[in-house]
Amino acid sequence: MSTTTSSSGKIETMRAVVYDKPFGVVVKEVPKPKISHPQEIIVRVTTSCICGSDLHMYEGRTAAEPGLIFGHENMGIIEEIGNSVTTLKVGDRVVMPFNIGCGTCQNCETGKTAFCTVANPGKGFAGAAYGYVAMGPYDGGQAEYVKVPWADFNALKLPPGNEHEDDFATLCDIFPTGWHGVELSGFHPGESVAVFGAGPVGLMAAYSAILRGASDVYVVDRVPERLAKAAEIGATPIDFTKGDPAEQIKKARGGKEVDRGVDAVGYQAVSGDGKKEQPNAVLESLISVVRATGGLGIPGLYVPSDPGAPDSAAAKGYMSLPFGKLFEKGISIGCGQTSVKKYNRYLRDLIVAGRAKPAFVVSNHVSLDDASDAYDKFQRRVEGYTKVLLKPSA
Repeated sequence: MSTTTSSSGKIETMRAVVYDKPFGVVVKEVPKPKISHPQEIIVRVTTSCICGSDLHMYEGRTAAEPGLIFGHENMGIIEEIGNSVTTLKVGDRVVMPFNIGCGTCQNCETGKTAFCTVANPGKGFAGAAYGYVAMGPYDGGQAEYVKVPWADFNALKLPPGNEHEDDFATLCDIFPTGWHGVELSGFHPGESVAVFGAGPVGLMAAYSAILRGASDVYVVDRVPERLAKAAEIGATPIDFTKGDPAEQIKKARGGKEVDRGVDAVGYQAVSGDGKKEQPNAVLESLISVVRATGGLGIPGLYVPSDPGAPDSAAAKGYMSLPFGKLFEKGISIGCGQTSVKKYNRYLRDLIVAGRAKPAFVVSNHVSLDDASDAYDKFQRRVEGYTKVLLKPSA
């Protein structure tokens, strides 16, 4: 499959990863985006990532309809700019937060860009993103090109060239989201942290806690390759199939609980045997393992409706929790999507300075044409597929 050009020599179409049906994506030729507002830019995508959040749509657990172009983690080179763009130029290398902000609403002005009230009107909630169901009319970037609205606000400039490409790709979502999970928990240097989930966000949360001076970090999962990654960065891996993870952690600490906990799993948590979904499993464990007056950070996704939920309550976004124990222990909770712009500039500079190397989480580089196979393997968590980077030009 190849792109087509007009008689004037301009590229008219492009290849893109398109949702087809539950457990099915296809690479199709679609119209190349065009500038329709003077504050927009067109970026030639050099790297786009498959995210765990994409799997919710891929598995048919959302209202996503066939034809949706996936991809909310995107970076590349600016090819075209609108005539009102002032801080960017053609040829700049940029990375975009997964969430789209207008830059001028109350939430954007106070740094809460994940909850922009302008970018996604009429949906009944605040927040917009590329290539995600109900998050606005913005095509994703698992494609050769992507359009960026309010570009001066949403595109972060990177050093030219291709150095740190994999590291910078994590700035779209997973590195800021992992950092945000630790921030939401109320973490202070020297404290101990338990992270549930050793997918990309969980590993980034553990890595962020280590960078920020955690005394001990525990990472809970059941996938051997992911637990091995956690051990590689200096965290203590906990396999929840070998017993209650909260009790395993407390036993390792001589009976002591941890100061902070991070839920990097969300609503598709599973029971101890890994055979059935139990949406409240992680939250119950965190309430058990975090000390009195400690804190929970919850960047893991929870949804108000789930067509594939294991029970009628979960289908409406409800779940049971030991709220009495939560209250008794005085545990604080912070939750919600990450306002990436709050962190991405500083995390970029940590990468440039050599202080942070988040690309350790990357497991596979895949051409756009192999996206369907990559989604299948990532969803089944086989062959070490942990973080997959799509390369449209490969």
